[in-house]
Amino acid sequence: MHTFYNPDHAAHSGKLEMFRGRMVPCHEVPARQDHVLAQLRAQNLGPLQTPPHFEEAQLLRVHSPRYLQFLQSAWAQWVALDPANAERDAIPSVWPTRSFRSDIEPDNFAARMGLYSFDAGTPLTAGTWQAARSGANCALAAAQHIVQGGRAAFALSRPPGHHAGADFFGGYCFLNNAALAAQFLRDKGWERVAIVDVDYHHGNGTQAIFYDRADVFFASIHGDPRTEYPFYLGHADERGQGAGAGCNLNLPLPRGSDYARWSEALEVALKAVADFGAQAVVVSLGVDTFAGDPISGFSLQSDDYLRLGERLNAIGLPTVLVFEGGYAVEAVGHNVAHVLRAFA
Repeated sequence: MHTFYNPDHAAHSGKLEMFRGRMVPCHEVPARQDHVLAQLRAQNLGPLQTPPHFEEAQLLRVHSPRYLQFLQSAWAQWVALDPANAERDAIPSVWPTRSFRSDIEPDNFAARMGLYSFDAGTPLTAGTWQAARSGANCALAAAQHIVQGGRAAFALSRPPGHHAGADFFGGYCFLNNAALAAQFLRDKGWERVAIVDVDYHHGNGTQAIFYDRADVFFASIHGDPRTEYPFYLGHADERGQGAGAGCNLNLPLPRGSDYARWSEALEVALKAVADFGAQAVVVSLGVDTFAGDPISGFSLQSDDYLRLGERLNAIGLPTVLVFEGGYAVEAVGHNVAHVLRAFA
């Protein structure tokens, strides 16, 4: 398995997040990638390299210009408000909701942050743009590897990405790495691409990006949005709209679901991918389905990730795997390595 890892990921290291009504130390920490990379090296799971730089035009294939402009300049704007802000993260606190306008970008910085975000649990730091930008390069490099004839590639792209939409961040995500990889494959000639999201949390950003498109199929297995973050998307009746009708599949499961139940949903998702006629697959590889994850609710065991890797390999399609969630930090490296080792 060829892995492209983010050399700048530690530049994004939030101090606190709003979690269940109180400020707590961030769950999404640099050690997540460090543990994965250490396991890939220890188990000799294939070539490891940093990605080349891709031009901003590739980001614009998925994200809006004004959103990218905001992310690039947000930290400077935050510090310009008060030099003391350099010592604290920027956290959204106000949002436009139903019937509010979003077409006009406010002059007020807090209002701009709210315009481009959907939660208060995703701090923006001095190095957020640098880390997210390099993470996007990882996803694009993995997709390029496939285009050049590779069977599979892994994008170790922290911060994660599947909650980021075309013009919003949240859920620890700023740029949608899986969407960027899928769009790259489309632009290079694959007519039908599938994204399979196995993270515990619904990939609301990915769904929103492709919801009205017939060329990218999105399937997600996740905690039931009636009780699980990000709450407002991920229901089974969301099947796509317009040209994309029938190209979106959500498979929500109750808290406590084990591998037996979860794998049944995986089979439904993979059959739908085959029926779609996908020529390549992007996997949003979250391992927060693990029983020990502190902010999730499934009960997969470490050995179950071996079976996941085997099943993904059995699809027989060119595959880009993109690192998403997983917050039982000590176990993340082992669980990701199990998927990659079994796939290979």
